[in-house]
Amino acid sequence: MKTLQVALGARSYPIYIGAGLLARHELYRPHLRGCQVMIVTNETVGPLYLESVQAALQSLDVRSSILPDGECYKTLDVWARIFDDLLAARFARDCTLIALGGGVIGDMAGFAAACYQRGIDFIQVPTTLLAQVDSSVGGKTGINHPAGKNMIGAFHQPRAVIVDTETLKTLPDRELSAGLAEVLKYGFIRDAGFLVWLESNMSRLLARDPEALSLAIERSCQIKAEIVAEDERESGNRALLNLGHTFGHAIETGLGYGAWLHGEAVAVGICLAAALSARLGWLTDAEVEHTRRLIAAAGLPTYLPQELTPERMLELMAVDKKVLGGQLRLVLLRHLGEAVITSTFGEDALYASLA
Repeated sequence: MKTLQVALGARSYPIYIGAGLLARHELYRPHLRGCQVMIVTNETVGPLYLESVQAALQSLDVRSSILPDGECYKTLDVWARIFDDLLAARFARDCTLIALGGGVIGDMAGFAAACYQRGIDFIQVPTTLLAQVDSSVGGKTGINHPAGKNMIGAFHQPRAVIVDTETLKTLPDRELSAGLAEVLKYGFIRDAGFLVWLESNMSRLLARDPEALSLAIERSCQIKAEIVAEDERESGNRALLNLGHTFGHAIETGLGYGAWLHGEAVAVGICLAAALSARLGWLTDAEVEHTRRLIAAAGLPTYLPQELTPERMLELMAVDKKVLGGQLRLVLLRHLGEAVITSTFGEDALYASLA
């Protein structure tokens, strides 16, 4: 097992990465203030892993809140069911939520923890590659609105993140590829050497080689932990983690939540960011094609779906958390391995890239 640390002073917390961690009680107990635990999971993950987590928490008052599975259920109404279950069980302020599932469950459970009795503890137990390398770390929580993805939420850091790589054995191939989009993102924004390693080891990752996956998860979490420690609430460099996300969130909203997986939309967003970066003279056309080939090698799409016109994309992108003072900001690439946040790209160049 590898242990990383998200350095946030008194709110610092560990990320445990390894095989067979779900049922290890010693990873949970130090992070529980009381004896009441609510495990929030969904109808797909629950039958696979709920018993293992419950076994690690024997002797405690453990309940479960089972939600429907899918991005389309990341709504206010479904989120409120967590509160129904907490109140029905009469859980107090020293209770702990455990988010057992992918990014949707992690975001919803974390947001519920931020709000229940004005804030309770929670632990992230991510079971998808995307959640293990990205959404479980950093304290971003929230739900979707029909007009925009993740527009309602809060910053609320977990007490710990427990990454059991064994859960990837049951992950569908499409979900694995979606997670690789976020892994590749880290190479594009901060580590060109990691990007080279990913290109060389993509076949091993797709074949679920345990060593390759563990290394990819560890390096991704290292980069995210470093950036979150520098800028917890995204007032500066943390926005670099959103490479491809403004485009990607627009795709998800425009197609309807769940039509494309988050990682698939982000993959196209990275390609669009590379194309716009080339129009600004920062990347060569060869580097843009290299980006597309690398994304495609992970089994991901590289172009916008035809039903989303440039006009519709611009309309959707206007509803984005990175819009400040009415001005859209994007994460673009100075080089493969170096990202910047900028609003000086020009509407014509943006339109041409979308087209």
